[in-house]
Amino acid sequence: MAEAGEISGAPVVELMQEATEGQEEQQPPPQEDSGKELDASESKTHPLENAWTLWFDKPDPKSRGSAWGSTMRRVYTFSTVEDFWRLYNNVMQPSLLSAGANFHLFKSGIEPKWEDPQCASGGKWTASIPRGSKTILDTFWLHTLLAMIGEQFEEGDEICGAVVSVRARQDKIALWTRTASNEAAQEDARKEKMAKNRYTV
Repeated sequence: MAEAGEISGAPVVELMQEATEGQEEQQPPPQEDSGKELDASESKTHPLENAWTLWFDKPDPKSRGSAWGSTMRRVYTFSTVEDFWRLYNNVMQPSLLSAGANFHLFKSGIEPKWEDPQCASGGKWTASIPRGSKTILDTFWLHTLLAMIGEQFEEGDEICGAVVSVRARQDKIALWTRTASNEAAQEDARKEKMAKNRYTV
């Protein structure tokens, strides 16, 4: 299992630097095709242990008769550190969303619904953040994402995903787990949610 502050064996800060390295530099001239395929070390990508999917939804309060989750949309699925940062740097921060909106980041193949078989017997831990604490909300959300995709939880297989919910009075971040009866996994998730300053960003 990776140590705190690491994703797939490399420090988060180093991966951030590698993922953004050379973004402001001019593109080099095109090289002739040598016919040789690049291997993983040459392409400098850092695969994650799991693929993850970002979802977005904002229910319409006027459509009270619509089924829950009917407004949920799949945004993007990624499986490398580099693709995570490309996604993160090109979507709105939670603090900029309007009240009622939600971002969901779940393991690929799991829908952020309790009806999903992977979530049906699960539970969740919720952290409430006072509305107006914009920087705290964005920071907590990023730390939660890094902890999940970096497999920082001892019971990582029990993690389904996380949800950030923007509300008029109080924003919330919830961590969904697979098995509510698994006390070890629940305690691990609770401790990780409390360790909000553990990760370097």
